[in-house]
Amino acid sequence: MQEVIALAFPFFGLIFLGFAAGKIGKLPESGLAWMNFFVIYVALPALFFRLLSETPLEVLTDLSFVTATTFTTYTVFAIAFCIGVLATNGSIPESTVLGIAGAYSNIGYMGPGLTLAVLGEEATVPTALIFCFDNTLIFILAPLMMAIGGTEKQPFLKTVAGIFTKVFTHPFILATLLGIAAAAIDFKPPQAIDTLLLYLSNAAAPCALFAMGVGVALRPVGRMPIELPAVLIVKLIVHPVLVFLLLSWVGGFEPIWVATAVLMACLPPATNVFVIAQQYGTYVQRASSFVLIGTIVSVFTVTGFIWAISAGMLEIGSV
Repeated sequence: MQEVIALAFPFFGLIFLGFAAGKIGKLPESGLAWMNFFVIYVALPALFFRLLSETPLEVLTDLSFVTATTFTTYTVFAIAFCIGVLATNGSIPESTVLGIAGAYSNIGYMGPGLTLAVLGEEATVPTALIFCFDNTLIFILAPLMMAIGGTEKQPFLKTVAGIFTKVFTHPFILATLLGIAAAAIDFKPPQAIDTLLLYLSNAAAPCALFAMGVGVALRPVGRMPIELPAVLIVKLIVHPVLVFLLLSWVGGFEPIWVATAVLMACLPPATNVFVIAQQYGTYVQRASSFVLIGTIVSVFTVTGFIWAISAGMLEIGSV
């Protein structure tokens, strides 16, 4: 148990240091812009590129893993969406936000920090693949469901063009594609550039976790919706259990990859849930509650899954 605490405490400690700084510092949210820019456009892309470029190409082109994990994320979205339909009297826009809250893990800011801390650099490839495909799924689902619900007013072709733009201009996805391309041609950057990438990679997780804590602290907290417990159970417990069961059933995956998928799935709702709600002007204040409460509760649930993996409770070695 001490080993589990040693793994989880620094991870959540950085988040709550950021949260405390956001509450005590009284600095405007605009002051976080450069930190977010550094994390999203510089540090995490450098991490993904450096480690993916060193991975054998045959490992990167096996699509059975991403098919299983992305299908699970979609399934969880559908479950949370149905909860939303019942809770909101059939409102498609609000149910879509609830579906995203139940399926969209905080895989950008928290994912690499957690999986690499618990499982080591071998978790980088599955972490990057889950990030790319889960984000692509959400980038597709959000505008399409909002268009069906009448919130998205722009023409269909413009919606499709916006989806492609979001997918193929996201810095993490671009870094992943470049990393795969570098692996394909066995490209090795010069020593000076490789050292710079190493420095940036080492800064990625601490900065991302601290910035996330500050961001959560600065979000407005709305009323606690009655559907919050059910959706958080789906996100924090059902999602990781389902992905473990599906990967176990399909079989043939490395234990590290299965453990990575479980850890990525058990993360709390992404801060982008609030951003998406704000973008479409629906469920905004309540969406912030999902991010805040989900992050607090995840201290216990994520630690529990780390313990289960460390203790062999999930039997990942037999997969």
